[in-house]
Amino acid sequence: MAKALYPEIEPYDSGMLDVGEGNRLYWETSGNPEGMAAIGLHGGPGSGSSAGMRRSFDPQKYRIILLDQRGAGQSTPSAADFNTDMSVNTTAHLLGDLERLRDRLGVDRWLMLGHSWGTTLALAYAEQHPNNVAALVLIGVTTTRRSEIDWLYRDIAPMFPAEWAAFRLGVPVDRRDGDLVAAYHDRLNDPDSLVREQAAVDFHTWDTASVSVTAQSDSPPATPEQLRRRLARARIVTHYFHNNAWLDDGILLRNAHRLAGIPGVMIQGRLDLQAPLKTAWELAAAWPDGELVIVENAGHSSGDGGMAEAIVAVTDRLAGQL
Repeated sequence: MAKALYPEIEPYDSGMLDVGEGNRLYWETSGNPEGMAAIGLHGGPGSGSSAGMRRSFDPQKYRIILLDQRGAGQSTPSAADFNTDMSVNTTAHLLGDLERLRDRLGVDRWLMLGHSWGTTLALAYAEQHPNNVAALVLIGVTTTRRSEIDWLYRDIAPMFPAEWAAFRLGVPVDRRDGDLVAAYHDRLNDPDSLVREQAAVDFHTWDTASVSVTAQSDSPPATPEQLRRRLARARIVTHYFHNNAWLDDGILLRNAHRLAGIPGVMIQGRLDLQAPLKTAWELAAAWPDGELVIVENAGHSSGDGGMAEAIVAVTDRLAGQL
């Protein structure tokens, strides 16, 4: 019988890593201090890490490391604060931060598990530092190509017409038929806090429409802390996507040959609308050591049926191999 997620655990250590430019990043470790190092890379970009990601690993076999990327989660300064300098929050900065954390924790090589944007970051890191990566587990694969961004914020619209209509209403009339990522980027950087807060609500509502194959039911009103996290996330997402994540278009697929020798698995819901199967399939074709696992009837959410079991099966198997 397939195993679901491991039980909840608490960190045995945590701290704030000073990475320069005024940024301090929250990190934590849980599981076995002597186990195989594994880092979980959260999505978004800007969603922040979650306690649930610890449960993807056997705590007896893994030293589980989580990190809140710049501006996200418990890292400071938060991107929710209008005066936070976003010019020092780029993909290159995040890659440097991972190296600083690896050095701080004394890790030689680590398994990298990423979800959504976290897969883009894991791929960029592994292609730059292949000798530091023991294995890759990529869930809901993205490479942040322009075509993938356009799919999320334009091409998917016919599948969610009511939600799309509401999303368009969140920007000025003269921008509703243009680049909505750019339009929301401007709204989320408006000097008026009320404009920024409403843009974050509208952006979050659109982003959650397609995350799962299960219809999203009405949820209780967001707490002030949840609203603040959504503002930070929306500001970071639009900052990255407006700038194409500072990656040459398609570069991660073109450089997939650099992953040779790194074992890894792509876990992909067949019905994933936020990260369509095509990208994972293209990566599997370009990565000789990559295995593609397709979970039927699952979407982008790791909570969809079959996803948790697939993730744990992979991390268990890699623990035995590594």
